This record gives sequence, C-alpha cells and structure tokens, in this order.
Amino acid sequence: MTRETATSSRKRDHLLICAEKPIEAGDAGFEDVRLVHNALPECNMDAIETKTQFLGRTLNSPLFIAAMTGGHPDTLEVNRRLARAADRYNIQLRDHGIEWAERAVEMIDAQAIAIHVNSLQEAIQPEGDHNAEGCLDALRNLCDEFPLPVIVKETGSGISAGTARIIRGAGADAIDIGGYGGTSWAKIERLRADDSGLADLGEAFLSWGIPTVVSLCEVRTAGGPIIATGGLRSGIDIAKAVALGASLGGMALPLLKPAMESEDALFAAVERIHRELCVAMFLTGSRTTRDLRHARAYITGLTRQMIENSD
Repeated sequence: MTRETATSSRKRDHLLICAEKPIEAGDAGFEDVRLVHNALPECNMDAIETKTQFLGRTLNSPLFIAAMTGGHPDTLEVNRRLARAADRYNIQLRDHGIEWAERAVEMIDAQAIAIHVNSLQEAIQPEGDHNAEGCLDALRNLCDEFPLPVIVKETGSGISAGTARIIRGAGADAIDIGGYGGTSWAKIERLRADDSGLADLGEAFLSWGIPTVVSLCEVRTAGGPIIATGGLRSGIDIAKAVALGASLGGMALPLLKPAMESEDALFAAVERIHRELCVAMFLTGSRTTRDLRHARAYITGLTRQMIENSD
C-alpha cells in the first residue's frame, strides 16, 4: 500500500468512526460560562447584525465550519455539501514545503491556509509521525514567504498562552485553538487501533489537553484573531466564545452528521445555530458582533479555577 493510499484509507476510517461512534470526550468549559442577561436590551432582535470581520474579509456570521476530513472519494459529497453551506451563508507543511502549500491553495482557490498541529493524534496513530523537530522553523518560513494568511490549528488538545506567543512570533495571522472537550482524536485512534497497546495508549490520554474555554482565555493574551473550536455545540456557545475574545466559533461534528444526511439537513442545522446566536446577542443587548465582544460573562467551576491558575 502506498503512502497516499494509506492516508486515503485512514481518512475514510475517520469519517466512518465520526459518523457511527461516540467520539467526544471531556468538557470544553462552556457549561461554566454564563453570559450576563440584559433585562433591557434596547435593541431589535430582528435587526441583529451578525456580520464579522476576519483576516480582512467580511463574513455573514462568526460561525466557522471547522476542518473535518478529506482525501478519500467517500468524503467528496460530504465536503461538497459543507462547501455549499459555507458559500450560501458566507461562513467560511514541514514535510511538504511552501510549493506544496501553494498548490493546495490554488486547487480550491483558498483565501488562507490552515496548518494543523496534532501531536497527540500522531503519538497514538499507527501511522503516526513521532518527530516534531523543525516544525517551528517550517512555520516561520511559510509565514515569511506565503502570500496568503496562515492559520495555525490544534486538533483537540488546545493551545497555551506560551505556545500562542511563539506561534504569533513566527508570523501566523490567526490561531485556531482546537481545545479539549469536543471530538477526541485519542478516542478515534483508540477505536481504529488493531494493536491493543495503541488502544490502551489512546485510553490513557482521553483526558489530555487544555479545555477550549481555558485555552481561549490563554490565547487571547497573545493578541491576534482567534478561532474557537473544540466542543462548541450551539449558537449560544458561539456567542460565549466571541464574548470571551474569539473572532469566530468553529464547529465540525455538529455539522458533519447533517451533512452526511442531506444538504437540506445541513442548511437547517446552520439556520438553527444562527437563530440561537441571534437570541443570545439580543439577550445581552448586543446589536452587532462588535457589541458582543464587550458582553459580560460569568465563569465558574473548574474552568474558572484553571484560568486563575494559569495567570
């Protein structure tokens, strides 16, 4: 089996597991966040403006369709549906080098490129790459020479304040925190593993990572645009993420399942999320997403303890 064939097969495994198995783990922290209710919102809910600016672009809402899976023919129609949703609602290295990144961008007429960092997944995956040396230099070179914005994305373990400062120092234009508390790649790889040792390793690291809300509060200290992904499950969660400093709130699993069902089911899911977002904005007196960024929030429980301990 060639490397390309093995990668394609792995991507199909990921899609099927995400669709058929319980693959979430942990608590992203959004249950510990409560937006402060405004009993006199002084705004018209039907005139709420959800448009937002991100990397010089105007998007219709802060809902971001997060990266899921590709690279296998079985994923093609799902990704087409997701792309059509992104278009309809206007929401949307080291080993390969800059030329590879440029070809990838040209193929889909992209407006930015996201570099995924997934050390936990690689450590557990049977085909995993265990050598992370040279990644930072590769990121610096890409940011220096690449003509489009570069986003650095974690895939479920979160990003700390210190790492965020390093990423920003390397020249990245935005950070996608990919925090702990949503889809667990440790769990997915545990389910994929034929080797009992790798399955046990996946089990041992199910609780590894920085919860999304904690990561968001850390990464915002480094400045720059932030995409909050990892365990967001509603428009209310997106509103909470924006109030805490995110530019966009990303979802993958909640949109993957309706996307596999039909385009109509996917559009209905997106519209439900937008309704929830608009009501949350109304109830905080936020006419615009800019206002929402100044909405107050209470943070309680373990999430608050972790944030206070990170200071």
